[in-house]
Amino acid sequence: MEGLKRHLTLKQHCLCMHGQMTGLVVLFEFKAFKGSLASYRQKKGLSHIKPRVCILGGGFGGLYTALRLESLVWPSGKKPQVLLVDQSDRFVFKPMLYELLSGEVDAWEIAPRFSDLLANTSIQFFQDRVKLLHPSDNLGMNGPTRSGCGGTVHLESGVVIEYDWLVLALGAEAKLDVVPGAAEFALAFSTLEDARKVDKKLRMLERGKFGKESSPIRVAVVGCGYSGVELAATISERLQDKGVVQAINVETTICPTAPPGNREAALKVLSSRGVQLFLGYFVSCIRRVCEAENSDKLTETGKEEATVGEQDHEKYILELKPVEKGLESRILEADLVLWTVGSKPLVPSLEHGNYGYLFPVNSRGQAETDEMLRVKGHPRIFAIGDSAALRDSSGRLLPATAQVAFQQADFTGWNLWAAINDRPLLPFRFQNLGEMMILGKNDAAISPSFVEGLTLDGPIGHTARKLAYLLRLPTDEHRVKVGISWFTKSAIDSIASLQSTITKVLSGS
Repeated sequence: MEGLKRHLTLKQHCLCMHGQMTGLVVLFEFKAFKGSLASYRQKKGLSHIKPRVCILGGGFGGLYTALRLESLVWPSGKKPQVLLVDQSDRFVFKPMLYELLSGEVDAWEIAPRFSDLLANTSIQFFQDRVKLLHPSDNLGMNGPTRSGCGGTVHLESGVVIEYDWLVLALGAEAKLDVVPGAAEFALAFSTLEDARKVDKKLRMLERGKFGKESSPIRVAVVGCGYSGVELAATISERLQDKGVVQAINVETTICPTAPPGNREAALKVLSSRGVQLFLGYFVSCIRRVCEAENSDKLTETGKEEATVGEQDHEKYILELKPVEKGLESRILEADLVLWTVGSKPLVPSLEHGNYGYLFPVNSRGQAETDEMLRVKGHPRIFAIGDSAALRDSSGRLLPATAQVAFQQADFTGWNLWAAINDRPLLPFRFQNLGEMMILGKNDAAISPSFVEGLTLDGPIGHTARKLAYLLRLPTDEHRVKVGISWFTKSAIDSIASLQSTITKVLSGS
C-alpha cells in the first residue's frame, strides 16, 4: 500500500509540474501488484497497456532518443509511454557552452527547459537523480522474457519506476580526483552550472582589475584537447590584454587526435592571442598560495599598495612535471584553474538481490554493449553516449562526443521500435561527419570528413559551425526561436559595425 501511495504521489507531482500526464499511472501502477506484466494485464483487463520506456539522462543521447521515438510511426496500441529522467530541469547543448563565456549566446538558447521542449509531445519528464537499478532481464538468470517487465529504477527521492525497456544515457562528470588539489581548487567545464561558475569567477577577476595598474589575470587551463583549446581561445579573446592564459598538456602537441587543419588553425589563434603553451607537462599538484608567500612576494617587489586589491581573491600554484627528460619542472601561478582532463561515466549501481550478477563495464566504468547498443546480457537495456563502451570497425573505442551520442540516439530509437514490434534490430555504424571547434566570437575551424584535407576557418568556419548546430537543436519550435534570435543579434551587430565604420570615416575627414 505504501508503494502504491508513493507512485500516486509521483503522478500528482508530475501533473502539477508538467500538465496532463495521460497514462502515467499505468507506468507506475504495476509496482503495487505482485506478478508478471501479462498476469496483471489479464487480471485487470488491460490488454491494451502500452510498452513502457524509461530513459535515464536528458543529454544528446537521452533526449534525442525520446524525440526519435516520438517521431516514428507506430502500429495501433504499440506506441510506448516514454519517461525521461534527468537531475537537471534543462537540456544543455554542451558544444556551445563556450559561447556563454563570450556572450555570443543566451542561456535559454542552448539550455532550454525540458518542459518547454516536450510541451507538444507525449514524452513525460521527471526531475530526479538515479540511485540504483534492478534489472530482471539478465540472460543466464531467467532469459529475455517477453511477458514480464524489464526491471525497476530506484530514484533518490524514493520513487520506483518499473519499465519494459531502459535506456542508459546519463553522460559523464568531470574527474577531478586524479591530482592533489584539483577537486578543491580547480573548476570543471562540462555543465551549465560549471559555465556559470567560470563566468562568475571571470567577472569577479575583471572587476578587481578594472582601472588598476596591476598584474594581469592569470588563467590556467589543464588539458589541450578540444575542450581545453576552445576554453583557452575563448577566454584569451575575452580578457585580451587584461589577462594571460596558460594551457598545459601532457602531449607534445594540442588536440593530438584532431584533423591537421583544425589543429593548425587553433595553434595560429592561440599564438596570436598570446596563450602560453606548456606541452609535454603534467600537473602534479595544485595548491593555494599561502599568506606567507604573498607577504614574501610583496616585500620583494615593493608594490604593497598596488597589489592590495590582488589579495581580495585566492591565487593558486600549479606544479608541473615534464613527461620526458630534457625539460625542467615548472611552477605556475594562476587566479583561476580550469580542468578539462578526464571524465567519469555515470553508470548507476545495481541492486544485486539474491543473484549476484554484475553489470558488464569496462575499465573506465562504461557499460559494455553489443553492436545493437544493448548492454551485454541485458536485452531490455540500451546504453549510449558516455555511458556506453562501443568500438568501431577498427577496434577503437568510439569517442565520447555529441556527434556519436546523436547518431546512437537515432539507432536506439529505431531499435526500440523494432524490439517492441518484433522486427530485427540494426547494428550501429558510426559515420564521422567531421570535427568542429570554436576559436572566438567570429572564429572557428571545421574539417568535414566528406572533403579530404578541407578546413574552413575564420568567419566562414564560424558561420558554418553555427548553422550546423542550429540544425542540430532538439525541436523545430526551438530551432525557429533560436534562429530568429541569432539573426536579430547578427543584424544588430552588423548595423553597429557599419555605424562605427561611418563614424571613423567622417571623423577622419
